[in-house]
Formats: sequence, structure tokens, C-alpha cells
Amino acid sequence: MASSAQSGGSSGGPLVPTVQRGIVKMVLSGCAIIVRGQPRGGPPPERQINLSNIRAGNLARRAAAAQPDAKDTPDEPWAFPAREFLRKKLIGKEVCFTIENKTPQGREYGMIYLGKDTNGENIAESLVAEGLATRREGMRANNPEQNRLSECEEQAKAAKKGMWSDGNGSHTIRDLKYTIENPRHFVDSHHQKPVNAIIEHVRDGSVVRALLLPDYYLVTVMLSGIKCPTFRREADGSETPEPFAAEAKFFTESRLLQRDVQIILESCHNQNVLGTILHPNGNITELLLKEGFARCVDWSIAVYTRGAEKLRAAERFAKERRLRIWRDYVAPTANLDQKDKQFVAKVMQVLNADAIVVKLNSGDYKTIHLSSIRPPRLEGENTQDKNKKLRPLYDIPYMFEAREFLRKKLIGKKVNVTVDYIRAASPATETVPAFSERTCATVTIGGINIAEALVSKGLATVIRYRQDDDQRSSHYDELLAAEARAIKNGKGLHSKKEVPIHRVADISGDTQKAKQFLPFLQRAGRSEAVVEYVFSGSRLKLYLPKETCLITFLLAGIECPRGARNLPGLVQEGEPFSEEATLFTKELVLQREVEVEVESMDKAGNFIGWLHIDGANLSVLLVEHALSKVHFTAERSSYYKSLLSAEEAAKQKKEKVWAHYVEQPVDEVPPVPEEKERSATYKPVFVTEITDDLHFYVQDVETGTQLEKLMENMRNDIASHPPVEGSYAPRRGEFCIAKFVDGEWYRARVEKVESPAKVHVFYIDYGNREILPSTRLGALPPAFSTRVLPAQATEYAFAFIQVPQDEDARTDAVDSVVRDIQNTQCLLNVEHLSASCPHVTLQFADSKGDVGLGLVKEGLVMVEVRKEKQFQKVITEYLNAQESAKSARLNLWRYGDFRADDADEFGYSR
Repeated sequence: MASSAQSGGSSGGPLVPTVQRGIVKMVLSGCAIIVRGQPRGGPPPERQINLSNIRAGNLARRAAAAQPDAKDTPDEPWAFPAREFLRKKLIGKEVCFTIENKTPQGREYGMIYLGKDTNGENIAESLVAEGLATRREGMRANNPEQNRLSECEEQAKAAKKGMWSDGNGSHTIRDLKYTIENPRHFVDSHHQKPVNAIIEHVRDGSVVRALLLPDYYLVTVMLSGIKCPTFRREADGSETPEPFAAEAKFFTESRLLQRDVQIILESCHNQNVLGTILHPNGNITELLLKEGFARCVDWSIAVYTRGAEKLRAAERFAKERRLRIWRDYVAPTANLDQKDKQFVAKVMQVLNADAIVVKLNSGDYKTIHLSSIRPPRLEGENTQDKNKKLRPLYDIPYMFEAREFLRKKLIGKKVNVTVDYIRAASPATETVPAFSERTCATVTIGGINIAEALVSKGLATVIRYRQDDDQRSSHYDELLAAEARAIKNGKGLHSKKEVPIHRVADISGDTQKAKQFLPFLQRAGRSEAVVEYVFSGSRLKLYLPKETCLITFLLAGIECPRGARNLPGLVQEGEPFSEEATLFTKELVLQREVEVEVESMDKAGNFIGWLHIDGANLSVLLVEHALSKVHFTAERSSYYKSLLSAEEAAKQKKEKVWAHYVEQPVDEVPPVPEEKERSATYKPVFVTEITDDLHFYVQDVETGTQLEKLMENMRNDIASHPPVEGSYAPRRGEFCIAKFVDGEWYRARVEKVESPAKVHVFYIDYGNREILPSTRLGALPPAFSTRVLPAQATEYAFAFIQVPQDEDARTDAVDSVVRDIQNTQCLLNVEHLSASCPHVTLQFADSKGDVGLGLVKEGLVMVEVRKEKQFQKVITEYLNAQESAKSARLNLWRYGDFRADDADEFGYSR
């Protein structure tokens, strides 16, 4: 916008001078300025005033783009110092002026005085006195004003000021640079440090032209993170302002135009620079937002270095007061009561990866969708087998991981819900299914935004909106930042690795598969499971993670009210309290981790057994709450006594299924065995091996001499008749002899044959395992078989303790046990049996100290609480030891009780 003006002739004729006032908006050159009036209901009127009787040098001008042959015009000597002299003296100041001449073209010439009247500083005289302008050629000093100009010029010449100094003034000519070859490198080279600049032109409220000092780069700067209303260019070349565009432009002009500022260069967009303009009186970006002259824009808000939240807060301020561009604004949650906008609720279910079902304090259930995120979905053409039904949870990449992340962190926990917007219901189209009304909210737990944590792990993406779409998360910028981190680190959906595949077999209702699977589950004892669905109070769908399969599971030992069923041609009503039983089971176990014991299966392929949640038997709980009755099949179970006692208590209360119960005289009560006392019969054993999962193998001390004798005879026999190398072909499950690293032969069992060079063997008398080539194996002579002397290594596990899941913590516990008891004699007492191996307590032979209790005291393991009465005394001792370790913050407890939720567990640390 650089230009200059010379005094013209007086062809328009002299005018009667009248004193007028205005505020200097802009200095065009050393002898021309633009003054404006006071704003009244909009931008004020403006006029250009050229100084009479003097001439200053022309400023540089860029060649017109429409004239390819035209060249850039440089500054004339002393033109820029003259402009700067006036800019620093006049910008934003009140001046008075008189118009002496006006040309036919409308150009006005006159005198300008600093202040409210003509007694102020004469600007023309000051310029001439500083040697920054000259008197107009041919002008005669025939009036007082011209005489003073002549005197000022003579004084400047005598003092060699400005253009009258020695030299040609080339040092005052700027080397203006209108373009930047590599904008990205230019911005990065400043490392976001403030750059001194002068604002030369304001295009609209949020776009300016700035002169960067001291290198004189003339660049267009767009304010990071915001956009003001603009001026739309029409086909005829005219400009039509959008609502409040002129007001926003004036707001910026009146504060920044031709002011000295500092600019933080933050990014670039084509040849334009994105930045933040700092002025001693404030930050124009935030002021524009707060006054309702601008809106936040997503594409550039991330580069704003002073915190996107400040911009959002300023925008919210204007929205709440409906200022200017927000005059018709209606908040997305304007129709909601405060209690419906923000509340605490308990998470009952996770729906895929972007929605949860919560229970309100009122007892009602509500589905909440996480604001502004999109769960994983199938990309491109659907490659799914058309004959196979799509199971989104398992077939869509990362859907299972996302659901599990939410399930593990939220199920059963209380969360803070802040409703951001209500997405209206939408009808179905050819490509998009119908959607019911959705409540979209920000959900936090322990101060952590769950949606942000999900996005930061690459398990969801952020939805992009139209700029005028205000229905979005109140923490939208944090979501965008989290997604950028996930992309940068290649997390989840953004990973270049192969996507995880979940091959989950659904054997519910498949009788043939269920029959094959039944013996395996029966042998497994208690198996870990996740409750995926609750059909009724006693019928559930379970996911078994170790076996990666889905099964239908029926609770054993109880008779639960049947729910309503849709049969062909009719609807069968449910029995009384069936819905209450279903709701009870849902609230207690849905999507929780449980343990199941499978006892049998029915003819439809459904498994029947016992389900335990946090140590409690679900069948017993249903009976206890009068939602089920004991079935006669429970008589064979070890839980029969608990069921009977729970049923008796429920009958006495006469609630729900027992509401109409009338007590009948009972002739004979079936005897229930009393709880047995804890047996403490310790026997001496020799510990030979400790496994990585903290199981251990021992030899019976009493049979130790028999083993030594057998080994001695076997080795003598082998020495006399050594096996022919390579003659033995190992088969899985076979007993053999194996040559250990010490060069001696031992009895072993083949566990797996990968190849002749890799045979997995288990040393049956010591409990250790090894991978050997078949050349180091041989057939076991019949005289030394397990019929002569059974395998001497017996596997046991510690009773009353839980082995840490964390690999490092488990290694610490194993290392401690290896140091203390491996290859030593101890005392062993069997406490209870399990499907895998007996659980025992172990004592040091000399001190009689409990090894397991010692691990608890050191904080290396946790206590497994058991309900049996005979164990309560020892369990209490273990729990007291655990509390001591916790108080001393030993090992597992070094960071406190880690079993509580911790922010870092969400994959994000601030």
C-alpha cells in the first residue's frame, strides 16, 4: 500500500481555509496521510490530505501483476525515513488541518497541525527542518508560511540534515522482498521467536500485510486459529462485505495499522504466513474473538503457540453474550437443564468403541456417545466373505482393542459426563442407515478425557466438521492434538504393521463343537471369561480369552424365572421377576471379568456350571436376592450348603419369588456336612525346580534314596549298553532318557517334536524342561520305567497368594523364591486342590517360616482371599502382612495401591 503524493497546481482554485479535525489512520508517504473521523455505529469516513508546498520522495511500488513487462519501483532516497518520521509522530493521534487547494480530480492539499488547533506543531515545517522534504520547486516566499518553510530548509542545509547530508542517501533505500522462496524454511528459521514488524495494510480483520524488520520482507500474515468475515469479490471487480466484515477490519486497523508490533511466525500456507501479532496493549487474535468479530478455525488453531484453549474460551465468551457474528447463536445444549448437561453416572456397558451405557442416580439408563470421535471401521471395499455374517467387534480391525480399552477402564466405574450436543435423529438413505437421537458428551474419569485417551492410542479417529458446525466436543482441539501424536508415533489405526486378527470361534448352540470342547473345559477347572451378553438372569454369553471362543453358559443349581419369548405366532409372557433377575445379573456381571467352572452341557450345546464374580458365586447371589430358587441338581455340588442357606434367608424375608411363601413343616432336613478343620500335616520335600509362573516341583525326601539307587543302576546299564546315536525316533507323550548338559542321563518325557533337531522334553524326576536334538535322546530301559519308580517331581503352587500379572514383578517374585528355596529341603502342607495342581504352604526346614507369607511381607505378591472358614486364620495373617508391605511401599506397592485407576494407564501422560 506504499504510495506518495506531490503538491499539485492550484487549477481547482484556492479555498477558504477552515480548521477541521481528525485522527491519523495511515501515513501514505512523507507528504500524504489519511485521516478519519470518530466511529458512530460503524467504520468512520476517511479522507486523504496531501501537504501543501512541499515534496517528499516516492516510496517503493511493486509492479502490477497484470502488466508482465512492468518492473518494481524502488524507494527514492530519504522517502522511507520521511514516511517513518510521520508514522511515529502521527499514527493514532488527533490532528487539525486546513484545505488550501483541491484539484478537479478531488485531491486535497493543505496544512496539518499536531493537536486540536493550528497552534500545534506544523508537520510540513518539521519535515523540511529534518531534511526529509523539500519546498516545492518554483515556490516563492511571498507569505509567512512559505517564509518559514524557506527558513527551515536553509537551516536543514546548514546543519546537513537528512537529504542535505553528505552522500547520495542510498543507505536509506530499502531492499524490499515481496516473495519468500521457501516459506516453510523461513518460518522454521525463526524458531517461533518474536520478529519486529510494521503492519502496512489490513485486508480484513484477520489478514494483514506486514513489513518484517530488519530485512524488509513484505509478507501476508494470517492470524493463526481464527477467521474474520471477509470481503467477497464480485464478477465486476467490486467487493461485497460479509456481515461485520467492515467492522472487524476497522477494529484491527484502529489498533494495528502502521503500529510497531512483534509477530510470532507459527506456520505457512502457500506464500502466506500464519502467525500471532503481539502488541503492548494485547493480543489481537484473542480480542477479535472476545468481541465477536471472528470465529475459531480448526485447520490452523493447532499451530497457535499460546494455547488453543484460550481461543476457544474467548469464542465461548462472545457466543454466550451473542456478540456481533454470534447474534443469532443458539448453544447445542441450550434446551437442557444444568443437571442434564453435567452429571456423574456409573458405566454399565461399552457399546463397540464410541458409546457407553450409564446408570444415572435416578436409576435410569442412558446411552452416551463420545463426542467428535469415530470408532474403527472397514475401509475400502468390504472384503468380508458374503456367506459369513459380519461380527464388527472381531472383524473390524482395532474394534476389539478399542472396546477392551474402554471396558477395562470404565466398566463399573463412576464417570463425569459433560453433554456437548444432541445429534438429532436422521432417516435412512441409500448409503447411510437411520440413526436415532444421540446424546454426545465428553466423558472423564480421574481427570482423564476417555475420548482423548482412545484417540491417543490410535483406537479412534477425530471427526472433521464444517467450519460453521458448532456441534462438536468441548475439547475438540485436544482430540486433534492426540490424533496428531498417534499418527506421528504410528499407534493403532495409524500403524504400518499388519492389523491384528481375532479368530474367535462361536460354539454357542453348536452341539458337535460343544461336545468336543466340554472335556477340555471340565479339566481346566476355573477358567477366565468375559460376559459379553446377558440373555436372562441365568443365561449368558461368555468370551473365553485363552481359548478365543464364545459359549452360551447356563448357571447351575438354580431355577431362575423365565423371561418373555417370541414364539412363532405368539408372544410368551415372562414369569414374574424375570426382568428383575435379568437386570440384577446385567448390573453385576455384564462385560466384567469372571471365572467359570463348567460341569456339563445340555442337548442344545449350552454349557452348565458355576460363575464367580469377585469371589462370589452368581447362583448363590440370585438365590440370596430372592430372584431364583435352588434346583434339585445342586445337591451334588459343593455349593449346595451355601445355596440352601441363601434360600432359607430369602424365604424368611418373603420377597420377590418368595412373596407368597408359606412355611411348611419339614420332617427331615438333609444333613449338610460341617466345615472341616484346616489340616496342617507338613512333610519334608526337596525343591528341585521353580517355574516362571511361580509353580515349583519337589521330590519326596522319603523316596529320595530309591531315586538315587535307580539313577545309579540306570547309568551303569547305559554305560554298558550305550544307545546308538540317532536310532531313537521320539514321539509326543513317550518316556525316554535324555542327556542333560552335565553329560549324565536322566528320565524324561517327550512333550513336543518340532523337528529332529528340536525336541521338547520334561525331566520327570526334577521338573525342569529342555529343548534337545534327538541324538541326545534314547529309549527308556523297561527296568527303569515309571512302573518301577513313579516320576519323582511333583508340581505344586503356593496357596493364598496371587502371582503378579506384570512380567517384571513376576520375575522379581520368582527370583526371590529361587534364591530362597531351590535345591533346598523344605516342609510342605497341601491346603486345597485345583484343576492344575495342588495348592500348598511351604516352610523353611530350619526356621519353620512360611515362604508364601514371606513373599507377601516383601510386597512381591498379593493375597488371594478364600471364603472357606478353615482358612480364615491364615488368610488374616496374610492380609495383615500385605497391609504392612503396602504401608512400607515395598516392591509391588512402591507407587501405592496400583489396583486403583491411574491416569498413566490411559496411554497418556501430561
